[in-house]
Amino acid sequence: MKRRGIITLLLLLLAGCAAPKPPPDHLVLLPAGFGDMPGWSADHQSEALPALVKSCGTRLKFADAEKVGPNGIAGTVADWRQPCAAAAAVPANDDAAARAFFETWFQPYRCANNAALEGLFTGYYEAELTGSRSRVGAFQTPLLKRPPDLVMVELGDFRPNLKGERIAGRVTSGRLKPYDTREQIEAGSLDKLDLPLLWVDDPIAAFFLEIQGSGRITLPDGTMQRVGYDGQNGWPYVAIGKVMVDRGLIERESASMQGIRAWLLAHPDQAKAIMDANQSYVFFRELKGDGPLGSEGVVLTPGRSLAVDRGFLPLSAPVWLDVSDDTLGKIRRLLIAQDSGGAIRGPVRGDVFWGHGPEAERNAGNQRARGAEYLLLPKTVTVAPPTR
Repeated sequence: MKRRGIITLLLLLLAGCAAPKPPPDHLVLLPAGFGDMPGWSADHQSEALPALVKSCGTRLKFADAEKVGPNGIAGTVADWRQPCAAAAAVPANDDAAARAFFETWFQPYRCANNAALEGLFTGYYEAELTGSRSRVGAFQTPLLKRPPDLVMVELGDFRPNLKGERIAGRVTSGRLKPYDTREQIEAGSLDKLDLPLLWVDDPIAAFFLEIQGSGRITLPDGTMQRVGYDGQNGWPYVAIGKVMVDRGLIERESASMQGIRAWLLAHPDQAKAIMDANQSYVFFRELKGDGPLGSEGVVLTPGRSLAVDRGFLPLSAPVWLDVSDDTLGKIRRLLIAQDSGGAIRGPVRGDVFWGHGPEAERNAGNQRARGAEYLLLPKTVTVAPPTR
């Protein structure tokens, strides 16, 4: 009994010494100047301006009183009307004029997550696959369209503090229940719904297509069909690179998209189980015309569109990045928040869209940069003093 008491006391002492639980994510906006943003005067801001004009076209469809961003962090639509009108009048390909426009109409704020001034910034791209409209030959992996019984819920419609958060499921006996997992779907749980949109010849490429959210499928006749995100099964996204590192399958420095893909190809007997660790599953639709489309509904601009966490940052807003990557070096450029993604969580977190093709794939697959993020808001927007 005495020994048991000593052990209990030791356990209590160890529990008391445990690391405190980190505070929940919280966006802090710290007023800054354009001179505080390293590289600002060297960027080609004219390349970001067309992306902003596209976002303005979507943003200004709403009434003046409509709040912009979570809890109206970016003011109202009225605050954006004059800057958007001025943006459309800036001469094309004129960096000096574009830089002067942003400095005239916007105020930068450095973003922090509580006291943390730096965050993680990754990349994504428009994937390229080979496919068919029918299941023949090597084309055995389906890209599924959205099931008719999938219900996606924007939680912010019910609770303002949950804006940007989503869940999904299926209604059973009047209750929303979890939807099928990746493993269940790939085992045929949705076969009766006849959902294949296209068939591709590479299950690993199809898996990465879900992570990217959009792609180009080259068909046997040489034509190209774009596909884009059209829903997700509601299960949380799990980064299989972390799973593989935690299991000792690869080293952390090898956990790039290229490194993960190489390991999966070299271990076909284990590949499916590793991919199934991510129970999230994405559904697609065919896209007509230009693409790909971000969650804001506008065509993304390579190197100038950014995916953010909509629970913290507003879509349409300019964002300055000052980050360092071991492979890509310094990334100091102006981007426009036009997309979101299941893996992008937190106020100082982003995903740079690099476009399509081999170079875009290399950039996206290798990027794992850390650094600073600055949010640019119209000068008419009142930002509350920072609290941490």
